[in-house]
Order: sequence, then C-alpha cells, then structure tokens
Amino acid sequence: MGTEMKSKIAAITGGASGIGLATAEALLDAGATVVLVDRDAAALEQLRERLGERAIPQVTDLLDPESCAAMVPQILEKVDHIDILHCNAGTYIGGDLVETDPATIDRMLNLNVNAVMKNVHAVIPHMAERGTGDIIVTCSVAGHFPVPWEPVYSGSKWAITCFVQTMRRQLNKQGIRVGQVSPGPVISALLADWPEENLRKAKENGSLIEPSEVADAIMFMLSRPRNVTIRDMIVLPTNFDI
Repeated sequence: MGTEMKSKIAAITGGASGIGLATAEALLDAGATVVLVDRDAAALEQLRERLGERAIPQVTDLLDPESCAAMVPQILEKVDHIDILHCNAGTYIGGDLVETDPATIDRMLNLNVNAVMKNVHAVIPHMAERGTGDIIVTCSVAGHFPVPWEPVYSGSKWAITCFVQTMRRQLNKQGIRVGQVSPGPVISALLADWPEENLRKAKENGSLIEPSEVADAIMFMLSRPRNVTIRDMIVLPTNFDI
C-alpha cells in the first residue's frame, strides 16, 4: 500500500494476534505508526523486534479496571496523538447458555462490551480536541443475526452494533468517524470454543476467512475520503451459510 497512512498513528487492542495483528501489519505496510495493545507482554516484545520501531508495545489488561483506564493516557505518553483507535480485543463463548457459567459470561461481556465503551469514552476528548479521528470496532456477523449456537457472544455483538451506530451519530459532527467491521468466522484462537462439529464443517467447506482479509476491509474503511464513512462492513466467507 505504499505510504498512504504515513504520519498516521493507530492504536489497536488485541494487537498481538488475529485480526488486530493483521490490521497492524497492514497499517505498518502503509506507513503508519501502530501502538499494539495487549496483555501479553512477551508477545508484544517479540512483535516489536519483528515489526520494527514503528510498532510500539502497550501492555494493558482490559479486564483490569485500572489498567483499562490508564490505556489511552499511557499511549499518549508514547506517541503525540491517536488518529485511529481500533477496538478489536474480544473473546468468545459458544454452545448453549446452560453450558457456560456466570463468571465466564461476565468476563466476555466485560471484554467485548464494557472495555470497548470505556476505550471509546477515553479517546473521544483527545480526538474531539483535534477535530479528527477514526474509531473502528471489530464486531461480528453475529451482531446482525441471532446465532443459535452462540447466544452470549451474539448478544454482546448486538450490543456493540447498537453502541457503534449511536456513537457514529454522536461524533460525526466533530470530525470523528465511527464504524464497525463485522466478519464471519475467522481463522483464529477465538474459534477454539466453537462446537467441534461446526468448526469441522466450516473448515471442510471453506467457510472461514483469514485475519488479513478482515484487515483489508478495515484498510478500505480507513482510506476513504473524510466525507465518506463506511458505517459497517460485513465480511463473510463465500460458503458461510447464515
């Protein structure tokens, strides 16, 4: 992609793997500086060595209230500003509701919903003061369809779809674009909790996509002229039947 994102600074939660890492790599290739936010300090250090000086590690545990609250201030101690916030970190629960437990439900909702809202809340004053910014949230096709084999996960993503689309309307007059990318099943660690039969069938019939293919969609969203907002991009494997 050359240098179309040169001078841009992005922060990506869940940046050490999956969609977050793929997006970071795409942005770095396009000339941006990227703050990779993750709780895995060892993984972040390895990525810094591999990706170079424009890949800046930020160790944050989004499930820890103090660490989550400190994220944006700590990022701004390392870089001059934040042009792009990609709220990507998340977790997954599949199966029937009775098969999980309340603590697991709390953990997933805290990461998939609460942390996203907190991160967006924290970055708004900074972006509003500058009069520009992009906020991209990793949602899911499960935020558009009541997926029967993942009611808790699907519920969290419906909540995020509502949050993103209301924030888009709140912030568009301040020069801040807000949108979401809603992938179908992506080859990543999140699928480890999928029902084994569903995962096997998806692999066999080509109903999975790579993280880089979601990153391509995000790069398209970010590279539009400022008068254009891609409010939601649903990215599905061609053979995904939902």
